[in-house]
Amino acid sequence: MADLTSVERMMRVLRQEEPDRVPHFEWLVDPKVREALCPGCKTHNEFAVRMGHDVILASPDFKKEQIGPKRWRNEWNVVLEYGLELHGVEVESPIKTVADLERYTPPDPHAPGRYASIEKAVEAFKGDKAIGVHLNDVFSIPRYLMGMENLFVAIIKDPELVQALVHLSVEINLEMAKEVAAREVDFVWTGDDYAGNNGPLMSPKHFRELFYPGLLRVMGGFKALGLPIIKHTDGKLWPIIDMIIDSGIDCLDPIDPQAGMDIAEVKAKYGDRIAVKGNVDCADTMTFGTPEDVIAETKEALRKGMPGGGFILSSSNSIHSGVKPENYMAMLQTLEEYGSYPITW
Repeated sequence: MADLTSVERMMRVLRQEEPDRVPHFEWLVDPKVREALCPGCKTHNEFAVRMGHDVILASPDFKKEQIGPKRWRNEWNVVLEYGLELHGVEVESPIKTVADLERYTPPDPHAPGRYASIEKAVEAFKGDKAIGVHLNDVFSIPRYLMGMENLFVAIIKDPELVQALVHLSVEINLEMAKEVAAREVDFVWTGDDYAGNNGPLMSPKHFRELFYPGLLRVMGGFKALGLPIIKHTDGKLWPIIDMIIDSGIDCLDPIDPQAGMDIAEVKAKYGDRIAVKGNVDCADTMTFGTPEDVIAETKEALRKGMPGGGFILSSSNSIHSGVKPENYMAMLQTLEEYGSYPITW
């Protein structure tokens, strides 16, 4: 097979087809790892280009202001505290009651400059790298706006408030999806995590009643705009996986091995409907193991994921600050050696 461009490779995989080789990208690569492997790389996308990733990532632009040594308030009126990792953790949220929600004004999805970073990525990489844009679906925004603990209490005591927050999330993200589709991005991905290592964060019954209707609406809206969807959620998904697949996603990520999710089993059950992305263990193997451990686990992920196509190799979440740079490099080198089609090893 002739060499494909990165965008051609990714689009084939998202159609559950076999490309020339297995594509690769990561949602996040910690700056310390970037600097160790690619000195002088200032941004995630500069690193992605120089390391041969198949995807350039972008997001809508939301303003934030610093209000403390490690704390920032964003346009959603959520205060985030930042530690060692690139992602902050919400420590103050604006909504506790229905009255709070009635007074709340979310960010304008059509605000000037909201899509400047996406426009820059499209101008630089359209037709070469696949351009993926981060939006949300039904869980992260309610969690930000209430805080995790308050949201879980509301699931039991105030389900109508939860449904209203899910509706808000769906409406805003569908409006943003219209904007990004008009800018000709290649796919969207949603990072709303629904589960931990022991199972979903709420009962399957509550997920079906409170979140699943909105999930169907938002994923259906993305697809109606011609946007393929990669759905990210960690954790043990088996109790709710059918609802996630039935929502219309094109790819599931990262098939979390720490939670007992077997990528071969997921592919066997759903590989005719979705692509799969993952799943070299970044919590244990890539953090505490040796390059030899990573090589063995990468080969196993390739063995399980490659047959028939529809597979993207990546870590089981991200290249966080604890990942050893030499271990990430071992994964990339193994992919280069063994990740081509037709499979001969």
